[in-house]
Amino acid sequence: MTLFTPVSIGAINLPNRVVMAPMTRSRSTQPGDVPNAMIAEYYAQRASAGMIITEATQITPEGKGYSFTPGIHSEAQIARWKQVTDAVHAKGGRIVLQLWHVGRMSHPMFHADGKPVAPSAIAPDATVWIVDPETGEGGMVECPVPRALESDEIARVLEDYRLAARNAKAAGFDGVEIHAANRYLIDEFLRSTSNHRADAYGGSVENRIRFAIEVAEAVASEMGADRTGIRFSPFITQRGMNDPDAPQTILKLAKELDRIGLTYIHLAEADWDDAPDKADAIIDKGYVDAVAFGRPFIANPDLPRRFAEDLPLSDFDGDALFGGDAAGYTTYGVAA
Repeated sequence: MTLFTPVSIGAINLPNRVVMAPMTRSRSTQPGDVPNAMIAEYYAQRASAGMIITEATQITPEGKGYSFTPGIHSEAQIARWKQVTDAVHAKGGRIVLQLWHVGRMSHPMFHADGKPVAPSAIAPDATVWIVDPETGEGGMVECPVPRALESDEIARVLEDYRLAARNAKAAGFDGVEIHAANRYLIDEFLRSTSNHRADAYGGSVENRIRFAIEVAEAVASEMGADRTGIRFSPFITQRGMNDPDAPQTILKLAKELDRIGLTYIHLAEADWDDAPDKADAIIDKGYVDAVAFGRPFIANPDLPRRFAEDLPLSDFDGDALFGGDAAGYTTYGVAA
């Protein structure tokens, strides 16, 4: 199967085309949103992937929207992420960090003024996973109306992205992926349903893509364009993001990203029941170079081998997806 042939994604050489997709698991150490030894073990167990894309990682405290998610903005976080990348590299793997600013998909507890930031003050009609500090119990809670970023704040956010890329490089990552999907900050700028700005960052398509272009330029200036990818979800419609023009907007943006030299675009789609066969087919047709798999990697750390040898897949524990200890995280075994 073509899925198990090597491919180069920019400067990153993959031994196979089975990529591990980013998945939030909320296991960072508190306080400080710091990666830990358990996270290092989790990713090292999955190092046989052609490439690992980490869980979404906030570029700044302002960019946080869920409890216990890791960051890449403090010295402690950089040092512990270095332990993660070392563990993956020791197993022969490749790992890139997904850079994340949640925008309006957040909760008041993460913001001094109780207001997440967004392109416009429009509530997302969505929930985020939050741990109650008094009970220690986690659950989904509604997002509030955010405050609109002032025009003179945009430069600060761009600098946050640039510094996050620099920190990712210092932590030993092979590359970075800009999270511009799933209704988070960059995606909010791209869609007319969540961006009602009248200035250079809203209105026309050319203006709505400007923020994403400037983020890409900032990140690539630190990591290198040949080690920088970006993720989109053009067909997402829920939670107030139904914009019929989104696919055309992203196509226009893609031309600008090609000019910058970004190495890949990662498109998010729904899960497939016949994933390996379908993945092989779209690679053979030249539609994609590699395919990212999410949930199957949770309970199958040796997923590429299971696909290659047509071995049965294990089911994951849905109650252990977010938060908790090693159970349902690093406790899944490899096939016999």
